[in-house]
Amino acid sequence: MGYELLAGTKAPVRVWTDPYGIEPQAAQQLRNIGQLPWVEGVAVMPDVHFGKGATVGSVIAMRQAVSPAAVGVDIGCGMSAVRTSLTAADLPDDLGPLRTAIEATIPVGFAQRDREVDPRRVRDLDQKGWDWFWRGFGTLHDGVNGLESRAHNQMGTLGGGNHFIEVCVEQGGPDDGQVWLMLHSGSRNIGKELAERHMAVARKLPHNTGLPDRDLAVFLAGTPEMEAYRRDLWWAQEYARRNRAVMMALLCDVVRQHLPHVAYGEPISCHHNYVAEETYGGVEVLVTRKGAIRAGKGDLGIIPGSMGTGSYIVRGRGNTEAYCSASHGAGRRMSRAKAKRTFTADDLVAQTAGVECRKDAGVVDEIPGAYKDIGEVMKQQEDLVEVVAHLKQVVCVKG
Repeated sequence: MGYELLAGTKAPVRVWTDPYGIEPQAAQQLRNIGQLPWVEGVAVMPDVHFGKGATVGSVIAMRQAVSPAAVGVDIGCGMSAVRTSLTAADLPDDLGPLRTAIEATIPVGFAQRDREVDPRRVRDLDQKGWDWFWRGFGTLHDGVNGLESRAHNQMGTLGGGNHFIEVCVEQGGPDDGQVWLMLHSGSRNIGKELAERHMAVARKLPHNTGLPDRDLAVFLAGTPEMEAYRRDLWWAQEYARRNRAVMMALLCDVVRQHLPHVAYGEPISCHHNYVAEETYGGVEVLVTRKGAIRAGKGDLGIIPGSMGTGSYIVRGRGNTEAYCSASHGAGRRMSRAKAKRTFTADDLVAQTAGVECRKDAGVVDEIPGAYKDIGEVMKQQEDLVEVVAHLKQVVCVKG
């Protein structure tokens, strides 16, 4: 499809969807971002929608600066997936017991563990660096000092909202019927606590006076505030990565208990709320991806739909106009509050037919009808990624 330029900005804001179809609030946010003096450029993904400060589905390249709102509060949120040796024919007719076993093994929603996960007791989990990682907690923002125990006990937990664990079946192609495991989660409460504290610090800095949106406050390179934020940011991104690794290892073991002959391939993992140092056109920039994945040439990534529509494994095309990025999912087309007003539990039952999942009023805000058409989103970014596999969930666990 290619992109269109959003009018009325200083820096180029390239949009991989119809600019006139973007909700007015999100379009204004994009114009606000495009006016910031530190911005080199913005790439807007087809799943774009309104967020806090910066839109979800935006990739922002800044020179010597970074805005915490352009990362998001769930630092390091992202996806993991692994291809199994199973086919759909290997799965039991009744998938209820498998869903129950997953929910019994991995706490969901607000639940946390009674005691932290011992990595040495988790089969096939990478054992490297755990002591070093946890020692890093003592270097974080003083405001989170009392949250270390909670951070330990939330490691290997899913959370709520749009976070999920799925068993999926590949659709079409030479591997039609192949079973995949997939999950979506982030840095849990500790990432949010760190993000909000640093956003509060940024708002008070004098160079952020007069911004079009105070939530777009930035840290500048070479300052102690930037150094403190990046230290905490890297730690929270690592927390999110390890959190997904623990859950994926536990999920693989649950499936192994039900289907002992299963074997697993190499996991795919990608953040979609994070910061990276990258270079484009000879210019070194800090790239924030908020609701977007890296899609460099050959990079494998994961783009999920909603709980009833399926997901995609993709390979990046390395499109530098988009800062080597792609969407992180389908993207919401209505708020959670509007979804609850619009749909009922009966609608959820109908829209998740054939999927073993919760079908009660507590997750109506995650109904497929509240999301954009994932098929259309994929068509709009054909120059950003190529499809490796199209997956359809048969089990979906939500908080």
